[in-house]
Amino acid sequence: MKIIMLGAPGAGKGTQAKKIAAKYGIPHISTGDIFRANIKEGTELGKKAKTYMDQGLLVPDELVVDLVVDRLQQDDCKKGYVLDGFPRTIPQAECLDAALAKNGEKMEYAIDVNVPDENIVTRMGGRRACVGCGATYHIVYNPTKVEGICDACGEKLILRDDDKPETVQKRLGVYHEQTQPLIDYYTKAGILKEVDGTVDMEDVFQSIVQILGE
Repeated sequence: MKIIMLGAPGAGKGTQAKKIAAKYGIPHISTGDIFRANIKEGTELGKKAKTYMDQGLLVPDELVVDLVVDRLQQDDCKKGYVLDGFPRTIPQAECLDAALAKNGEKMEYAIDVNVPDENIVTRMGGRRACVGCGATYHIVYNPTKVEGICDACGEKLILRDDDKPETVQKRLGVYHEQTQPLIDYYTKAGILKEVDGTVDMEDVFQSIVQILGE
């Protein structure tokens, strides 16, 4: 079961990807997590990725493609995987398809979590990230027990630069320009499925389960 999650930043595709991974026993592969790990460790890739992410821009294809394709060749991906945050552009999608085709494989589902821009700006402005362990919360949808303090490790929470309204607007602009064409790409491939991302996240998940089967 090879799944791609599509949707604007803040649409909730990461949350759904984790739930899919848990239910079906396949790895959740998030480029965002890969980037954040590299940034925290201060690697060269992390430093480069951070300069783009802080501006709300997409990390260039050449920094992403080899990293992801290598990850998909690891043993835990043999039964399938759910990709979250990749591909983001048509060239990335084409590179992914070409890499899979070499092994006689292809993507099976592209699930678009559809949420209007105005909902996204409100959602992301309420997100908070822990400076210690990186856990994320939301002041409305997933608040901490003590305001501003991480439940997991007790460190303080911050509003990340890439969640600030002006950066979110820029990220949405980049998404519509570069990533939205993927919806057409996967529609033509016959694997696109759309779910309403404005409803309760458990209802979103049930819609996805109906698509994938039990």
